[in-house]
Amino acid sequence: MSSAFGRGYGRYYDLLYQDKDYEAECDMLEELFQAYLDERPELILDAGCGTGGHAIPLAKRGYRVVGVDASEAMIARAREKAAREGLEGRVEFYVMDLRELALNRTFDACICMFAVLSYITENRDLAQVLANIREHLRPGGLFIMDFWYGPAVLTIRPSVRVKVAEGEGLRVVRFAHPHLDTLRHTCEVHYRLLVLRGRELVDEVKEVHVVRYFFPQELRHYLEERGFRLLKLCPFMDLEGEPSEHTWNVMAIAKAV
Repeated sequence: MSSAFGRGYGRYYDLLYQDKDYEAECDMLEELFQAYLDERPELILDAGCGTGGHAIPLAKRGYRVVGVDASEAMIARAREKAAREGLEGRVEFYVMDLRELALNRTFDACICMFAVLSYITENRDLAQVLANIREHLRPGGLFIMDFWYGPAVLTIRPSVRVKVAEGEGLRVVRFAHPHLDTLRHTCEVHYRLLVLRGRELVDEVKEVHVVRYFFPQELRHYLEERGFRLLKLCPFMDLEGEPSEHTWNVMAIAKAV
């Protein structure tokens, strides 16, 4: 699973997602830790950590976190941010493909956020990644992930979207053109980023991301085959709700057995 995010996109990742409320998401993660673990987790694995959006706030809250991501650009950015926060010893970041995950440690919990597993489009790769995560969790360890929910994707079909983000003296305009493949359960998203400083175009980035959507029984099968018990499916950031054809982003909570 090579990184879907190239160096160009990775350079503007934090700017594009500066509106994402990582602190609120970490509040939710802590709520799940309290609900499904007997004790506060000491060591957390952030699988597909990106630039450390969840790992760094969790480390600041006193957890020890190890983040891995296949993108060198993302990990470089995460390390810079952690150093600025003075988090040496509390959070570590490594460039690593989840198919080859090998940390020689056992974790109390693993988070896999922002639809990381939806970027694993081949069945054999998904099975390998889940097996690797299970191998790194203690028995009873918690696994939390979110993903594109198939019933919603097929009900509310993806459409062309434009996002504008400003900061650091730049204005980034991102165009997203999706192409749905209902036979492979994937959506191929063609991104084009225009980066402006004032009226001057200073950079342009083009990338294609292929994102997989999952159905409940399919995901349950993969989890159970790799040593997990699925505890709960719910809409993202709505722990009391039920997934529906209107909830694109859904969370799965599972335990290592």
